[in-house]
This record gives sequence, C-alpha cells and structure tokens, in this order.
Amino acid sequence: MKIDIGISESSRKKTCQGLGKLLADSYILYLKTHNFHWNVEGPMFNTLHTMFMDQYTELWNALDLIAERIRALGSYAPGSYKKYSQLSSISEADGHVTAKEMIKQLLEGHEAVAKTARTVLPTAEEGGDEATIDLLVQRLQIHEKTAWMLRSMLAKD
Repeated sequence: MKIDIGISESSRKKTCQGLGKLLADSYILYLKTHNFHWNVEGPMFNTLHTMFMDQYTELWNALDLIAERIRALGSYAPGSYKKYSQLSSISEADGHVTAKEMIKQLLEGHEAVAKTARTVLPTAEEGGDEATIDLLVQRLQIHEKTAWMLRSMLAKD
C-alpha cells in the first residue's frame, strides 16, 4: 500500500539507509556493552557492572525505536549479525580486555554512534522528516552524555 505521509519516497529511502547504519551501530554497541557487563573485573567491578547494565538496557530499548522508525518510513529494518557487521562502523569486542579498555572501547562506540546519527540528520531535514529528526536528537543527547561520563572515568587525577 502506498505511503502518503508528506515525505517523498526517495527521501524516505535515503533516511532509512542512514537509520539502518544507526541501527547496526547501536546493536553492535549494545552487544559489546552487554559482553563487558558480564566480563568486567577489578576494583571497579560493582560500579562498572551496574553502569554497563544501565547502558545496555537503554541501547536495547533504542533498537526498537530505530527499527520501528525504519518500518514507519516504508523500509525493512536490517536484522542479522551479517548485515549489522556490514553496516556498522563499530567493531565487535574480541577476547577479554581490562576494565579500563572496556571503558575506552565503549567511549569510542558512543562517539561513533553519535557521528552516525549526525550523518542522517541532513537527509531527514531535507525530507521534512521531523519525527526522525526528533529521534536522532534524542539519540545524540544520550550518546554524547554517555560518552562524557565514560571519558570522565578515564580522566587523570
């Protein structure tokens, strides 16, 4: 059935391509964060274990919002590890790393997701897609705040 929501088909498709990359980045970051939650060790175990749980829970909820926006715009959301690995700018965690390295990798991941979200904004703006713009702005706020918190944990005394 034809979609008639005031956004052209070409704009919707372009936006969905960007949102697909955002979904892939978010999923890989979710997986990495959950992995680190399970495997963190050291003197900051309790703090990091709890913080990582908060972060992966937030990311898990965001996945649905992004995928459902793709569907509302008339495209199919990517949904396989193969596709996510092709689309994502974030690499998966490979092997065990220290707690400090976990923080560093998650910081880089949140910054990467923020950059990906920013690349979709101009397309959504050109198409007059305020709902996607709102979603992207919310995601940017969350990822930038999380990156700041992670960066603060790595600051020298």
